Amino acid sequence: MQSIGIAEAKNNFSALIDLVEKGEEVRITRHGKEVVRMLPVRRKPVITDEQIARELGQIDALHASIQPGLPLRALREEGRQS
Repeated sequence: MQSIGIAEAKNNFSALIDLVEKGEEVRITRHGKEVVRMLPVRRKPVITDEQIARELGQIDALHASIQPGLPLRALREEGRQS
């Protein structure tokens, strides 16, 4: 992470962009306080196809493990008796 003042950032903007493209985080300050944070754009997907398939498999397993409860009519009758 690199911290740089606004005036210096203005004079070296292209170089700062190069740093960010290489994965570096750049913080721009005004009077010593951070006002801008430059981060690289994520170019890879956040989640892979394999992770999606694994999650869907876990959801299917969860659905298969759920036991059906009483039918709605029985629940309604049970509630009326209480």
